[in-house]
Amino acid sequence: MMQTRLSLLLGSLSAALVAFALTSPRVVAADKVDPVADAKAFRNYFFQKFPDVKHEDFVNGPYSMNADMKRQWQEKEEFPPYEFALDAGKEMFATPFKNGKTYADCFPNGGIGVRQNYPYFDEKEGKVVTLELALNRCREANGEQPYSYVKDEMASLTAYMAFTSRGKPMDVRIPDDPRALAAFENGKRYFYTRRGQLNFSCASCHVQSPGERIRAEILAPALGILNAMPIYRSEWSGMGTISRRFVTCNSQTRAVPLEPQSDEYRDVEYFLSYVANGLPISGPGARP
Repeated sequence: MMQTRLSLLLGSLSAALVAFALTSPRVVAADKVDPVADAKAFRNYFFQKFPDVKHEDFVNGPYSMNADMKRQWQEKEEFPPYEFALDAGKEMFATPFKNGKTYADCFPNGGIGVRQNYPYFDEKEGKVVTLELALNRCREANGEQPYSYVKDEMASLTAYMAFTSRGKPMDVRIPDDPRALAAFENGKRYFYTRRGQLNFSCASCHVQSPGERIRAEILAPALGILNAMPIYRSEWSGMGTISRRFVTCNSQTRAVPLEPQSDEYRDVEYFLSYVANGLPISGPGARP
């Protein structure tokens, strides 16, 4: 029964993906990477698909799609389930390393209110640098062991840094560098490529079917999906980072997950963050 539902869903998703691709300026100029045009088409797709949703509400994921869930979420926000991580992250951020320095020494503006600028393209390294990667590099540069990228300490640190940026618009830049353009395009390609036993892409759920259910989960729109990270999920009974979300999505489609902070995951984070430019940071968040 489940396999039949999935087959029917795949058919409708394929048709929707073709329709979306045909409206994208990238089809007209397939030999030229144009992030500005791609971002405009991406945002307009969601704005037109959900005309009753306020643009800034897309960052609230499934709660922007369902009025009952939104009311429950607003009530839950009075005593948010991620509060423990937020408190822990704030304390960790201020606690000196063994050499006396802190995370503030590694980031612009002391690391406060900078979440909206990540990930960024490091022109010296020639690769995308995410906030999670920057935090572990900060630790290693100060003689500390790196944290797991998927939960616990990393989730707490990014929760605190996201909280200090709440309300600030996502502001990810793509420099005039062919390597940066390639990273953006690689992230876009990964996002739309089908994989795994279910033959799903990231877009299969989060572009064509936001607001619909797969099993007990209401699918979130891809637009602004990373603005709410890290998130507390009931199914995890804890916090998860962007890395954890990517790994989990691959597992759910029965694909082989990549290593956290692999080039592909960093590039897809770059793509999804750039197309969400202008939408507010809302993390840390909570999801069912």
